[in-house]
This record gives sequence, C-alpha cells and structure tokens, in this order.
Amino acid sequence: MILVVTSLVVATVALAAFWLAPRMGRGRVIFQVDPDRPLPFGCDIAWLAIRTRDTAAVCDELGLGELVEVNWNSGLGTVYDRDLGRNRVFVSPPVDDWTFVVSLALPHPVGSGFVDKCSPLLARLAGRFVSVQYFLCYPDLDLFAWARFDEGRLVRAFASTDEGVIWSKGKPTRPERALGLRHFEVRGVKERSGDAGSEILLAPTEDHILQIAKAWSRDPTRLSQRDAAAGLGRIAIVPRSWTMERLKKSA
Repeated sequence: MILVVTSLVVATVALAAFWLAPRMGRGRVIFQVDPDRPLPFGCDIAWLAIRTRDTAAVCDELGLGELVEVNWNSGLGTVYDRDLGRNRVFVSPPVDDWTFVVSLALPHPVGSGFVDKCSPLLARLAGRFVSVQYFLCYPDLDLFAWARFDEGRLVRAFASTDEGVIWSKGKPTRPERALGLRHFEVRGVKERSGDAGSEILLAPTEDHILQIAKAWSRDPTRLSQRDAAAGLGRIAIVPRSWTMERLKKSA
C-alpha cells in the first residue's frame, strides 16, 4: 500500500512541477486554480486533521496571511516540493467534516533543548474546533508523532525519534493498544541485545501512523476523488513563529 501511495504522491509532485515550472519568474509562483477532487498524501509529511468544513476559520486560527487559492494537485505538489515546500502550508478543502493542513514546516515535537511550539499551536486550535489531530510521518529521520485534542482537552500525544520517546502525554488510545503501541513507552529492553549488541528499541512505523489516523479521522493515503466534490484550498507562507528555536541558556 505504501508503495502505491508513494507512487501517487510522486506523480502528483511531478505533475505539479510540470505546471509550475513555466509559471515561476521573479520569485512569484502562480498556482493551479481549477477546482479538483481530493488526492492522497501522508508519506514523508506532517498534517493536521481538524473537524470543520470552515477552511477560512482554520487559516485564521493558524495565523496564515497572504492566502492564495489553490487546488489539491497544486497544493500537495507544492508542499512536497523540495524548495517550495520548505516554507509553505496547504489547507485543503473539506473532506466529509475534516479539513487537512499539510506541511513538513508545521511545528514538530522537539527534545528538551528546543522551544515547544507544537503543543501551544494544537491547544489554540483545540480552543476553537471540536477535534484537532496532529500526525508526523518521516521515516528517513525515524520521526513519528501523533496527537489528539477533543473538545479542548488533550487526549493523547506521542512522538519518538531514533533516540527514543520525546513526547508522551495521556493514556494510549484504543487503536494504539490494538496495535500493541503501549510497548513503545519502553525505550529499551534491559539485558536483551540485538545482533549488534545494543539494547532493543521498539519504534513505530509508517503503517502504524496511518492506522491510527484511519481510526481517529481519515487515512490520507486512501483519499480518492470519490470522497468530495471538486474544490479549492489555500496555500500560504508559514508564520515565522513556527521556526524551530533553541532554548536560551540561563545565565
């Protein structure tokens, strides 16, 4: 399944690049504005699933400025692009009752040496929308995360890297327990060694992230053109406040 989805994403990015390339000049990009239907995403990216059909309200609460209308193909192609995606975010048209916010530039869970910008952003969104979910799936860096707020309350937040668990709040939800994810609370198994002689580290996988997303809201890798009418989302430059910052050392 992952291979199929990855192929679809690559095709989307390639097609977007084909359309965008001749339209780029003097630092300005003109995006496709022909309404289209949902396309899959979810590999090597971060996204929010927000229970609302009000795209404008999502953009407002995220603090996004200079919004530009864009369709699914161009929006996803942009945030997956190596250069354009570094500082842009795509807010999708609604699918059922969910609006997706897609960008690798979304604030990430971080270790103790950095300012936490992810938790405050999610809490602010949760103060306005009934359900807010966060997912991060980036296997190349062994970085996986998921979080969920319902009715303004944190239900669950979890993140791990190759160094172990860096974020764990709330009790594992039923989908996590069904997948055996409760074991990921353990950073290593004492007195057990792998072939390399190191402690065994249990870690989530890309498939786990997508299964949790499916149970909580929607698996974005399974979105199809049958899921919603043709529409337009929004693309924007990410706020400067999302930029990662190191904690200042006390004097």
